[in-house]
Formats: sequence, C-alpha cells, structure tokens
Amino acid sequence: MNEQSNKMENQSLARSAGVISIAVIISRILGLVRESVLAFFFPAKTELDAFYAAFRIPNLLRDLFAESVLSNAFVATFVDVETKLGEKFAWRLVSLVFNAITSILLIITILGIIFTPLIVDLIFMGKGFDVSFSPETSYGFSNKRELTIYLTRIMFPFLILVSFSAIAMGLLNSKRRFAIPALAPSFFNIGSVTVVIIGYYIAPKFGFHPTISVAVGVLIGGLLQFLVQVPSMYSLGYKYRPILKFNDPHLKQLLKLVAPAILGTAAVEVNVLINSFFASHGEGWVSWLTQAFRIMYFPIGALGVAISTAALPALSSATSQNYMDRYKSTMSNALKLMFVLAIPASAGLMALNRPIVSLIYERGRFSDYDTAQVGSALFCYAFGLCGYSGVKIVTNGFYALKDARTPALISVLAIALNTIFNYIFIFKLSLDHRSLAISTSIYTTLNFIIVLLLLRRKVRGLGLIDIALTFIKAIIVSACMGVISFLTFRLLDDILGNIISLAVAMMIALLVLCFLYYVLKVNEFNHIVHAVLRKIMRIKK
Repeated sequence: MNEQSNKMENQSLARSAGVISIAVIISRILGLVRESVLAFFFPAKTELDAFYAAFRIPNLLRDLFAESVLSNAFVATFVDVETKLGEKFAWRLVSLVFNAITSILLIITILGIIFTPLIVDLIFMGKGFDVSFSPETSYGFSNKRELTIYLTRIMFPFLILVSFSAIAMGLLNSKRRFAIPALAPSFFNIGSVTVVIIGYYIAPKFGFHPTISVAVGVLIGGLLQFLVQVPSMYSLGYKYRPILKFNDPHLKQLLKLVAPAILGTAAVEVNVLINSFFASHGEGWVSWLTQAFRIMYFPIGALGVAISTAALPALSSATSQNYMDRYKSTMSNALKLMFVLAIPASAGLMALNRPIVSLIYERGRFSDYDTAQVGSALFCYAFGLCGYSGVKIVTNGFYALKDARTPALISVLAIALNTIFNYIFIFKLSLDHRSLAISTSIYTTLNFIIVLLLLRRKVRGLGLIDIALTFIKAIIVSACMGVISFLTFRLLDDILGNIISLAVAMMIALLVLCFLYYVLKVNEFNHIVHAVLRKIMRIKK
C-alpha cells in the first residue's frame, strides 16, 4: 500500500471514528446525567447499591450476548455474505439473526427470572448486602438483598430489547451508517432518566419502592434505543421476514463467531461481575466502583468503541478480498489513533479525578466522602484505559479474520488472573475497593498486550515499531499535560471554585496537548485536526 493511499485511509478512519466519537460523547454525557440523577435521589449504601447490583446481571448478559459481541460478529458475517453472494442473501441473514437471537434470549430471560434469587445470592453474598431497611421506607423489603432480587427480575427482559438494538447497530455499521447507531444509546439514557424522575414521586403513592422507577426506566430506555434505529434500517432496503433456520450456513457462521467471542470480549464484563462479588463485602463499594467505571465508559466509548467500530467494516472488507496489506495498515492506524487519544485521556482522569467526580455526582445524597471514594477508584481505573480501548480494537481484528477463539482463550486467563488478584487484595491484605479497580486495570492491560502480540504473529507483522514510537510520544505528551493540568487546578481551586478551575485546567491541558503533538510531529493527531477543520468549513458553506 503506497503512502498516499495509506494517508487517505488514515484520514477516512479518523473521520469515521470522529463521527462515532461525537455521537458516543453525546450518549456518554447523557449517561453521566443519568448517573447524577440516580446519585441525587438514592443513597449509595442502600437503594443505589441494590439497583447497581440488580442491573449488573442483565447488563452483563447484554455485554456477553448483545452489543459488542453480537454487533461485531454480525458486521463481519454480513460484510462477507454481501461481498460474496450479494445484498439479497445479506438481507435474508438479518431476518434469520433477528429470529434466532430472539428465540435463544427468550429462553435465557425466562430462566434468569426463575433463578434470580440463586444468582443474586451466589454473586452478592457479602455482608454488605444484608443491610436492613427501616420499616418506614422499606415498602415490604426487609433488606438490600430482597430489593436486588426484585429489581433484577424486572430488568431481565432488557436483554432481548438491547439485542434487537445490537443487530440494528451491526446492520447500519456494515453499511457505514455510523451516526444513528452511535446515538441510539442516548435515547436509552433519555428514556430511563425521564421515567426515574417521574416514577420517583409517583411509585410511592401506589405502594411501590421508588427504585422500581429505575428498573422500569431501563426497559423503556432499551425499547427506545432499538426503535430509533428502525427507520434507518428500512431506508437501506431491509424488509423483515419471519424465517428461522438454525441450519443455515451463514447463520451457523455467525453463531460460530459469537460462541467463542462471548469469552473473547467478556474479560472486562465478567471481571466486573467478579469484582461485584468482592465489592459486596464492603458497604458502598458496589456503588463507588460502578460510579467510577461509569466515568471511565466516557473515554472508552468515545475512543475505543468509536475507533474499533469504524475500523471493523474496513478490516472485514480487506480480509474478504484477501487484501492483507490493507488489513495491517488499517489495524496499525487504528492502534496509533487510539494511543494518541487514550493516553492523554487516562492522564487527565488521573490528574483531575476528584474535581471531575465532584462536578458529576456531588449533590443530593452524594457527599464529599463519596466523592473521595469514587475519585480514588477512578484514578486506579484510569491506568487501564489503553488496555480497555486496545482490547476492543484488536479483538475486532480477530473477528475480521473469522477467529474469535484466540481472544477467548486469553480472556479466560485474564479472568483467572483478576480473581486471584482480588482474592489476595481483599481477603489476605484486607485492602479497600481501590484494589479491585487496580486489579481490573492490570489484567485488562495484560490482556491487550498478549492479544496484540498474537495478532502480530498471526498476520506476520503490524508495524509494531512505528506503533511503539507513537506510544512513546503520547506518553511524553500526556505526562506533561497531566502535571500541568493538576497544578493549574490546585492553584485556581481556592480562588475560582471547582467548576471554573476544572474548565480552565482542561482548556490549558488541551492547548498543551495540541502544541506538544505538533512539535513532536504526531501525524495521527494532525489527521484528526484536519478532519475537524474540514467539517467546520463544510458547516460554514
């Protein structure tokens, strides 16, 4: 691949990732608004702990069966079928997938509702979930565990709704329609927040616990997330067909990708669940870790998810046509772009963790003490940001090669490693919730490094020296940016207050970032700047 075509591909990847990133940022902002609303209405050590624990179970299944796994496997299969057999067979595949996934997940949902008490007792067996409620505010629930079971049962059907959304997302991404599917989660947040605010005041009047409104809001939001994508699907020419054939070769191809991919992309999600088991041994730990990780989702979505989503159709197309040079170039560009953006984001979260948490959460039932606990957890999670983002990109690279088994095996090792770390930190060393965040960052980073080296061996070269140079430049720039932003906030906080000081510190950090990347001639950042400037010029015209 010549230098000119490589430059054009890099710019195309940056533009596509930029579109997705903007949409994801909007969604993540609304997600943080949602978390802020929950923190305002519900105390961390009781009701909020119960909801986060309850949502973790269907949400884990969503991450395993739906969004990243199903959507990415769908893109790889859909592009392959469309390239080799044409659009007619590709549309048929969409209906087959809708019907097959509905059948499978309906059974899982029914079984989940039946066995919810067993699942909750197995995962959240720590003494922190035996906290009793006062009779005046219990609404018939004697403790946090009983409320968790009830909320989990309400939210289990969310798995089916979000799977519909994942299939729609995969279809639109396959056709390079990135904006709508990336914006779809915004409607989940809008729907759930609206129901929470209304239901918090209405539910008690009918004898229901106020947190019921949060569970119902999850279902309403999940439905909206799917429905907003339906018009775009039909505008492309898709028409639903009530067909179901599990022996269809293309459906089998997709399911063969999904099965090992459930493990391949599950390292973070399964380990979050494992963390929940250990976190249940302390009061408030589940909420503090969840709230910290929710902030982490902002850069993970805006960077890791955006870049990996933009790269997957190009990677799948390259492998379907056996253009491996194009595949390697796309993967290399995606990784360099990720490092250029994710490392500064990580440094920023570490430098400004407490003021960021205070801005988002500190109001209502959320105290300064909660801010300190969530901020320290965020600091520890931030070490693993490159690992989170990198795993998503490299795993998609394996999907494009129709190999989901390799990242699956590495994920199993990562799960075992994280469990060992957590056991030592909590039961042997008696450390607090921050140790769980550190453990998560360690195993995710190791997971990324191993799968990257295995991918390099599989495709015989990825230009790792060039990637490493970009990584080193990003580390140098981010270290300078982080120190300057931290000192700026500390100097201004007592004078200007948290919000203004944080805004000034972030603006100065951005200027430092741009200047140093320009001085060090980091091409990936220049492509981002050029893409943004072109977009602005088009708007002006």
